[in-house]
Amino acid sequence: SCFLRHARSRNYVSESEVCKLESVPLDFGDYHPLKPITVTESKTKKMNRKGSTSSTSSSSSSSMMDPLSSVLDGTDPLSLFAAAADPVTTTATMDSTRKKRDKDDSSAVGNDFEPWSSKRGEILARYTTTEKLSIVSGSFSRKATTTGSAVSEKVRTRLEELDDLEEGSQKELLNLTQQDYMNRIEELNQSLKDAWSSDQKVKALKIVIQCSKLLSDTTVIQFYPSKFVLITDILDTFGKLVYERILSMCVDNRVSLPDNFSPESVNDTAKETCLNWFFKIASIRELIPRFYVEAAILKCNKFLSKMGISECLPRLTSMIRGIGDPLVAVYARAYLCRVGMEVAPQLKESLNKNFFDFLLTFKQIHGDTVQNQLVVQCVEIPLYLTLYSPAIDWILQCIAYRAPEVLLTEMMERCKKLGNNALLLNSVMSAFRAEFIAARSMDFIGMIKECDESGFPKHLLFRSLGLNLALADPPENDRHQILNEAWKVITKLKNPQDYINCAEVWVEYTCRHFTKREVNTVLADVIKHMTPDRAFEDAYPQLQSIIQKVISYIYDFSLLFSVEKFLPFLDMFQKESVRVEVCKCIMESFIKHQQESTKDPVILNALLHVCKTMHDSVNALTLEDEKRMLAALINGFIKMVSFGRDFEQQLSFYVEARSMFCNLEPVLVQLIHSVNQLAMETRKVMKGNHSRKTAAFVRACVAFCFITIPSLSSIFTRLNLYLHSGQVALANQCLSQADAFFKAAVSLVPEVPKMISVDGKMRPSDAFLLEFLCNFFSTLLVVPDHPEQGVLFLVRGLLNVIQDYTWEDNSDDKVRIYTNVLHLLSAMTQEAYIYHVDKVDSNDTLYGGDSKFLAEINKLCETVIAQILDHLKTLGKEETLKRQSQLALYFFNTILAHGDLRNNKLNQLSVNLWNLAQKHGFADTKTMVKTLEYIKRRSKQPEMSHFTDLALRLPLQSRT
Repeated sequence: SCFLRHARSRNYVSESEVCKLESVPLDFGDYHPLKPITVTESKTKKMNRKGSTSSTSSSSSSSMMDPLSSVLDGTDPLSLFAAAADPVTTTATMDSTRKKRDKDDSSAVGNDFEPWSSKRGEILARYTTTEKLSIVSGSFSRKATTTGSAVSEKVRTRLEELDDLEEGSQKELLNLTQQDYMNRIEELNQSLKDAWSSDQKVKALKIVIQCSKLLSDTTVIQFYPSKFVLITDILDTFGKLVYERILSMCVDNRVSLPDNFSPESVNDTAKETCLNWFFKIASIRELIPRFYVEAAILKCNKFLSKMGISECLPRLTSMIRGIGDPLVAVYARAYLCRVGMEVAPQLKESLNKNFFDFLLTFKQIHGDTVQNQLVVQCVEIPLYLTLYSPAIDWILQCIAYRAPEVLLTEMMERCKKLGNNALLLNSVMSAFRAEFIAARSMDFIGMIKECDESGFPKHLLFRSLGLNLALADPPENDRHQILNEAWKVITKLKNPQDYINCAEVWVEYTCRHFTKREVNTVLADVIKHMTPDRAFEDAYPQLQSIIQKVISYIYDFSLLFSVEKFLPFLDMFQKESVRVEVCKCIMESFIKHQQESTKDPVILNALLHVCKTMHDSVNALTLEDEKRMLAALINGFIKMVSFGRDFEQQLSFYVEARSMFCNLEPVLVQLIHSVNQLAMETRKVMKGNHSRKTAAFVRACVAFCFITIPSLSSIFTRLNLYLHSGQVALANQCLSQADAFFKAAVSLVPEVPKMISVDGKMRPSDAFLLEFLCNFFSTLLVVPDHPEQGVLFLVRGLLNVIQDYTWEDNSDDKVRIYTNVLHLLSAMTQEAYIYHVDKVDSNDTLYGGDSKFLAEINKLCETVIAQILDHLKTLGKEETLKRQSQLALYFFNTILAHGDLRNNKLNQLSVNLWNLAQKHGFADTKTMVKTLEYIKRRSKQPEMSHFTDLALRLPLQSRT
């Protein structure tokens, strides 16, 4: 009961001065916070000199350094440890890194070369079939070999095994679906690895031969490119296994060969094994498997002679001339280029010869044999020609890689001379550098016009040209003519799928080089082609791509929405999931590119429509992550809307937004924050002196928040928003409205559940409630009493709620809250409060230190202290003594900070709490010692001499 009557009188200004950090004068001329890093660097370099003979320059200590660059110099702690531990290792590592880098630099194939692996998936997805396939399967049973010591016997046996495969130990599996076929090929690939690992090398070779034979079969011709991909995967595996096997035989005294080894450093055993492989392959009778298997192990020539690969490539190129089917031949050439680029990319002459050979046999494609085959399989010539594209594209990509301009021009001229050259033209545009194509755009358009319409489809040629023009710019004078020529062809396409595949590519060219007028024309044309028979439903990916391209080039949204056909274009997205994705795309672009806030009615109406579409897609099945993402995009838009000084218009916008986005809680929270901010901006403009008009406006803002908060589901969000909005109302002198917010918060506290969900996990709510109440107490200090509600009605109401709240049995949060209430009541007894709200009279002004007011505070205080002491008594059981000790010390510190210890009763209470804290040996000795030192230090301050006596009455007990 004595506590508040003798609350310590506080002079907050002088206390603040005493507690301030000591200021140290600085000479800014020589000072920079990053300077020590420079010193560290020079030390490091000194250390490095131990392990190297080369001199190292140390940077001057005054030079400015980027702190992050020091990491690259080895000044981070781990690098220092490493350098100190083993300079030899460090040097060796650096040398190996340098060698590797030098090797990479000299390599002819760099990162700018698109590897085969990146094309593989696209080919498998594009070239599919529903027809039944067949595969020849060998019965790979291992025959018992006759035990003969003679080597010739062993060789004969192996050759017989190979002949066996070629003659009759196979069975044909018929009527396989495409998936069954792919599974069977995968099984063969696994069989190859298993045979190799179990040292059955002949069986492995049999499997590879059998697979290679499948490449001569074109009975289901439209599946051939995919078959090629699957089977060459097996060939690549085989080539790798053979190479690694021979390489492992070259290990001498556990030292393996370097990457750029010479044939002289290869031992005889490895060479003999290598030759043995080549002889086995040479004995394969059929051309196609012989060619493919030798090409697969082409790299092994490195073990035999320096010129091995350069001699083999022309021979293998000539072998392909013996393959009669032009489709099979062109894929064989593609495989040779693939292997060639991997093992000897510098031998470009062989690649060129390979292509020129192909040009010589190009007319075969239109010969009678091929035509008859297509009739039997019911395949149209345009479809047949597209089967060549992956192979020719790859051959040309290999030739064009870092090729001089002269060679590319020569290639182009050769293609021109051939009749029906659309297929080649398409591959040239796919494989050559985009800059080369773009610079000659008009030449290519001329060549496309001359192509025979019955062969390769012209729209695919324009698509390929468009893809190049999206990457490189044509000459400025030609740009308009290029668009006109291309669009004349594109717009005449009757098939919606062909049309949209082309239009999608050319939209980027249009956006890149032209104004909104041309973009509008293109969009109008797309709408015209895709609306009949709802063709747009089969083209959502392409239409989405068009939208992305348009908004990536036109990101000034006032310009974008002035494109007349943009919104009608959006109307084509009638499937909800796709429509929402497109809306998300638009909003992401807006948030990314919109630098300044906007009030443009065109933008606002369009984006409100877009946001409404996203909001309306939310239903009971929508995932929380998706809701969060949509809310973040809508909030980003809301934050970018500003009507400047027209605050009433701004509030009207927020009211409209609330009605539109009521299902997304984070959006409602953002709107409440935005309206509170609007009220504070109004206060700032009026410098705190509201006119009748602004006072009414601020009350309207407060009302908006008051009726919106109850619609939120998260209880702590509601509590914090009631508190925040009450503070805003108080700052704007809306006292009765502030009281209403605070009362609502008080009445909501009993509804706080024991457990709440935090990031999808259930957590106890006590800690969150404690944090909220501490914030609430801080605000209640400055809230003036209502003339009709009695003294401290809000504090009393809150204490009643805390008293009735059911706390966890093992929780001391209730006492911690009561202790914080004592801090509040102590602050309320001061003559002048520690802080105030501008233009709001708090209780220090209203009551002026009235004795009745102080008596009321004292009564409250008595109640609170009684509750704390009662709780401490309940913790007297053995299992709760540690908690009792901690709380006793916590309460002692409160009295020390806020009570006037010249009062005997208060002094005695503090001594009792000190002793209780140590009574059972649970006190933290360090904390007790530091607390006692603090009391002794305070006793030396003016008017604090009574702390000397207190210190003498506080014994320190040892744990024992």
